[in-house]
Amino acid sequence: MRGIRLGSVFGIPIKLDATFLLILPLLAYLIGSDVGTLVTDVLNPTFGAGIEAGALTGGLTPFALGAVAAVGLFTCVLLHELGHSVVAMYHGYEIDSITLWLLGGVAQFTEMPEDWKVELQVAVAGPVVSVALGGLAYVGFSLIVGSGQPILAFVLGYLMLANVVLAAFNMLPGFPMDGGRVLRALLARTRTHARATQIAAEVGKGFAVLLALFALFTGINLYLLALAFFIYMGAAGEAQQTVLKAAFRGVAVDDVMTGKGALHTVSPDDTVATLMSRMFRERHTGYPVVENGELVGMVTLSDAQSVDEVERDAMRVEDVMATDIYTVTPETEAMDAFELMQGNGVGRLPVVDANGDLCGIVSRTDLMTAFDIIQKSGSMANDTLGPDVSPFGR
Repeated sequence: MRGIRLGSVFGIPIKLDATFLLILPLLAYLIGSDVGTLVTDVLNPTFGAGIEAGALTGGLTPFALGAVAAVGLFTCVLLHELGHSVVAMYHGYEIDSITLWLLGGVAQFTEMPEDWKVELQVAVAGPVVSVALGGLAYVGFSLIVGSGQPILAFVLGYLMLANVVLAAFNMLPGFPMDGGRVLRALLARTRTHARATQIAAEVGKGFAVLLALFALFTGINLYLLALAFFIYMGAAGEAQQTVLKAAFRGVAVDDVMTGKGALHTVSPDDTVATLMSRMFRERHTGYPVVENGELVGMVTLSDAQSVDEVERDAMRVEDVMATDIYTVTPETEAMDAFELMQGNGVGRLPVVDANGDLCGIVSRTDLMTAFDIIQKSGSMANDTLGPDVSPFGR
């Protein structure tokens, strides 16, 4: 996730997504609108707080309280994500960033742990931090109640409740939430990581559907609907990624690429009209651009279509090709190539050898075809494909 960088903690970049700037004032307003109810229906009867609601509901006071409580809540969410991150770093995993956004916080790992013991520790670390913060807020709340400081008592009481709810909700089995990751870790004790992910993802998608139904039948709660959508898509995406990773273990780009002998290239001097004609005839939507045997760029169908039809005879490939291109080597892992394509929105990558010479091209279609072959040939063996086993003979 992209965002505005605020700084770093323990070397982890902390970012704010644009959606955070929308949700923060809305959350502040909602909390401010509910100050009286929280005091009279929750804090006073449950904890004997004795807070005078009238002192908190006059003028702009409730909305100032809402703003402070909202900032405090997101600070606790940040600490929750830091809990996950610090434990992961202790086990040697890198954290790309922590981003605060519409639905809370996201710690982006460079690589997710596959050891179930490590994942279990990482998953529970966030809720443990939230419970600890709730406990600290309760201690402060207990000391403040009755001392004539209703504003501070309310903020501490709100954060006490919010952190406990945050911890409890995150432990529900909504993979890829914390509870879903705990479920995957426990399943992985007796199953492969890929199979455990598939089961946890199905449970997570089921949970997302139930959450969406609950949101619809209790007044169309847009926040819960958005959260349900995020959980469903996150579960499906991570399950797909994990299965792909298991399938491509031991498979290199060299195994699946289109080699130099079958490689179609174009010249930077070719006209866009000629390029379009070749694309139609050869049914390719992208070509490496080669000049004097050297790779100088990539050109795709969308590049060609950006030129008006009447200008295609005059415009040349060099006028529309991309020169800032991503490449891989024949030894690159197939999964790494897939992630490079996915992360940068490209459909194919030129393959260059150690000397920088073009020796092939690998496309998303090549990788998906290889994945289909692996599945249909049974090479995954129920997700037990070993680290040194490849259906392509490596």
